[in-house]
Amino acid sequence: MTDEGEGRLAWATAGAIFAGCMMLTAGLFQLFQGMAAIAKDEVFVDVADYVYAIDTTGWGWIHLIIGIVVILVGVFVLMGHSWAYGVGIGLAVLSAIDQFFFLPYYPLWSLVVLALDVFVIWALAVVLAQTSTAS
Repeated sequence: MTDEGEGRLAWATAGAIFAGCMMLTAGLFQLFQGMAAIAKDEVFVDVADYVYAIDTTGWGWIHLIIGIVVILVGVFVLMGHSWAYGVGIGLAVLSAIDQFFFLPYYPLWSLVVLALDVFVIWALAVVLAQTSTAS
């Protein structure tokens, strides 16, 4: 392997580790957000006349499920499974859409998780680009 190929592989490996860690973090945030919404509806603001209004307990279950799946795929990203990179991008997009719809309920928290999702999408896309050019 050439020095350039080794450099790309090193960047891809670092990107995968970063993406996996960010997925674990975003997944845990989603998990905690879901548990809070399920356990106590009063944690989040009650939004009137919102087009995507769902009971906060319903949102809690959505966040809980997405969080668990993101954590699981994040573990597979850290283990180096190549299929997890594409699945991780898809889950980060799904999580970002979920957070966008949840913005009126808890804006600051949703923006933090949304930003983490964007970083995950970027990092996994870089990993996919680096590994495809290294092959």
